Amino acid sequence: MSDVLDKIKQLAEPLLEGTDVFVVSIKIKPTNNIKLYLDADGGLSIGKSAEINRKLYKLIEAEGMYPDGDFSLEVSSPGVDEPLLSDRQYKKNVGRTVLITPNDGKDILGVLKEVLEDKLVLEVKVGKKKELTMVEVPFEDIKKTVVQIIF
Repeated sequence: MSDVLDKIKQLAEPLLEGTDVFVVSIKIKPTNNIKLYLDADGGLSIGKSAEINRKLYKLIEAEGMYPDGDFSLEVSSPGVDEPLLSDRQYKKNVGRTVLITPNDGKDILGVLKEVLEDKLVLEVKVGKKKELTMVEVPFEDIKKTVVQIIF
């Protein structure tokens, strides 16, 4: 299965060259339903997703990966409740409120201020007076990070 994932990623990446679009993840269901999740530094439009879908579909067909054409392809951005998976996604979300679930301990809610090589820097409110303080969270301690939608 990972060979197929690698091949799809190899086919997709040249379509993204010269754009701010990048691959977040690829999933394939047993029904040969390929789900390519993309993101973009400036936001991913529906038109761009559709264009990549059309081009990638033709490339997968041309490769003969599914000889009977027995596959479907969905190209979209991850849902708003999906955890951040790549360094580039973290950097794109600097300035937004995130909820970090650590490997152990309590969740941390704060504004993502900086993405460093090995850790995140968050501005969090602490204590009864809700004073702002900076907290560093090493990547190795993070189970997942989800951007919070604030209304």
